[in-house]
Amino acid sequence: MTATAERPAHRIPVDRGRAARVFLGAAEDPRWSRPALWGVLAVAFVLYAWGLSGDANQYYAAAVLSGTQSWKAFFFGALDAGSFITVDKPPLALWVMGLSARIFGYGTWSMLLPQALAGVAAVGLVFSAVRRAFSGAFSGGRYAHTAALVAAVVMTLTPITVAINRDNNPDTVLVLLLVLAAWFCLESLRTGRLRSLVVCALFVGLAFNTKMLQAYLVVPAFAPAYLVCARLSWAKRVGHLLAAGAVMAVSSAWWMLIVDLMPAGSRPYVGGSTDNSVWDLVIGYNGLGRVFGEGQGRGGGGGAGFGGEAGAGRLFNDIVAGQISWLLPFCVVALAFAVVMRVRRLPDGPSGAAWLLWGGWLAVHYVVFSFSSGTFHPYYTTAMAPAVAALCGMGGVIMWQAYRRSPAWAWALPLAVAVTGAWSFVVLRRTPDWAPWLAWVVLGATLVAVAGLVLARVRAQVTVRIAAVALAAAAVAGLAGPAAFAVTPLGSQGNGSNPTAGPNTGGMGFGRMGGQFPAGEFRGGQFPGGPGGEFPGGQGQPPGQEAGSGTERTGRAGFMGGGPGGGISDSMVKYLLANQGKATWLVAVNSSMQASPVILSTGKPVLAMGGFTGSDPAMTVDRLKELVSSGQLRYVMSGGDRGGPDRGDTGVSTYVQENCTAVDGQDGLYDCAT
Repeated sequence: MTATAERPAHRIPVDRGRAARVFLGAAEDPRWSRPALWGVLAVAFVLYAWGLSGDANQYYAAAVLSGTQSWKAFFFGALDAGSFITVDKPPLALWVMGLSARIFGYGTWSMLLPQALAGVAAVGLVFSAVRRAFSGAFSGGRYAHTAALVAAVVMTLTPITVAINRDNNPDTVLVLLLVLAAWFCLESLRTGRLRSLVVCALFVGLAFNTKMLQAYLVVPAFAPAYLVCARLSWAKRVGHLLAAGAVMAVSSAWWMLIVDLMPAGSRPYVGGSTDNSVWDLVIGYNGLGRVFGEGQGRGGGGGAGFGGEAGAGRLFNDIVAGQISWLLPFCVVALAFAVVMRVRRLPDGPSGAAWLLWGGWLAVHYVVFSFSSGTFHPYYTTAMAPAVAALCGMGGVIMWQAYRRSPAWAWALPLAVAVTGAWSFVVLRRTPDWAPWLAWVVLGATLVAVAGLVLARVRAQVTVRIAAVALAAAAVAGLAGPAAFAVTPLGSQGNGSNPTAGPNTGGMGFGRMGGQFPAGEFRGGQFPGGPGGEFPGGQGQPPGQEAGSGTERTGRAGFMGGGPGGGISDSMVKYLLANQGKATWLVAVNSSMQASPVILSTGKPVLAMGGFTGSDPAMTVDRLKELVSSGQLRYVMSGGDRGGPDRGDTGVSTYVQENCTAVDGQDGLYDCAT
């Protein structure tokens, strides 16, 4: 049959030039698909980049600034330009922001715009991965594009993803790298090429150099998907996975090996470790400590205060639910229906590999995030957003097709809409004073959607108008809640250490609108529970701190920061600047939480003797003597018994108080060069 006979003349694809394909898509694509994608990406960019201000997480911001002043600090991810100690994560995400800051100069936009762009890129990649996952009669048609567009919308509007993409925590780059890995894994399954699988492994390794073992949570999804679904002999499947594993190992370990093989005196101390090695950081603070809690590295303990108690319901509690859980019920129904679809051999939809990959991704993250007894922040759940988005897009399309074609399976879509809308209503009613009307709108939309789908199906044929109204109502039921939460970070400067979206849910202040803490709840870098309730990788804004540069960014309360060891007053900073002389470091303080705001306000290196919370055994008495005698360090701020480096049993505070001279009028400051 000729092309003309197959379809009306006005529907015959017309070849498009390269520029037209960029904006309008390929000739065979639905006309609405590519313009709709560009619209979603534009919305994503606005959500992620609108009104950016401040330094976000000052801990990482200080490292970005220091990296613009020293290539050594840049490579190691050091907190200060003097490269005494690193941050507690590998530096790849810092490199992305640091290169931008080197090119354009350090500032809010040069640091955070790459994060926003990475978030937008992840949305586009999810769209592409979902579209290309369809096979058979669905491949390349409007169903594949519809599923991809739904996935892109869900990814864009996930509240915690909006919050974290406006921040400088490493999770944004982590998600982008993992979505790239998923794209190439699916491509290797589609084409049978080892090269694509190797590239997938490369990106997982790069993700490891962003947030260490969290990157490997996708491996239990990728490997089984390839092992079960690759159209190769079993021997080749195993061989390909071994080759990919080797590439992942090399791309993961290269930076760690360079650091650990380098003499300790030639590099910074590895922040967060107990023995000055990246390996200890991998298996302790950023590894087993996150999963098993106290006793498995310094990362243990203190986790429940951030994301709630560990257990099956953690992702649905008052703290975390509004960040990621909205569409989890829909995903569960979609996955269950996909299993039925594969068993009953219903018409082709997404490939089995796509279901295994995205379903496994979601399941593994759910189990680890729910039951980890170590430190857990709500923003970790942004890593679940790609899987949630893909499953919603694919599941929505296959359930719609079953609804249209088979009375026996028409129940799946109304059930998915009903449980999703009901859960959205529950989440919204947890904050009845915030947009109180929204919960009832969602409930009404849910009832309209379910009733419309049932009514349209009961009739002899699906009534197009009724079904269209039902689908529109279903979209409102599923997306109104997360969309409302997603826009809240645009209205305020979020908390960099624990960014969240939505209103106050009563969970220790961590569900605040825009991620803000209420007045008096977090001040001067202090945090609930003292040093044991640590904020890995960040600290809050000092009171009254403003965005900008120079000393005008100091707090109205007169403190540059706090945390273990106490704050540094404006007058002390002025004294230090006037008397630094030729010393490398402006001052040595107990913790990175004290050092970070001073680094950002002055642009000078500040030595954090005990790392993030002051508990790292990075500074010893002998090391302190060496730095003082060489003229690299003069002033030390002693933390006494407030959680300084003596928590690492190094005796530095005692030595300083007994052998250095207290500076008149500067409480806690000692001059060790006199």
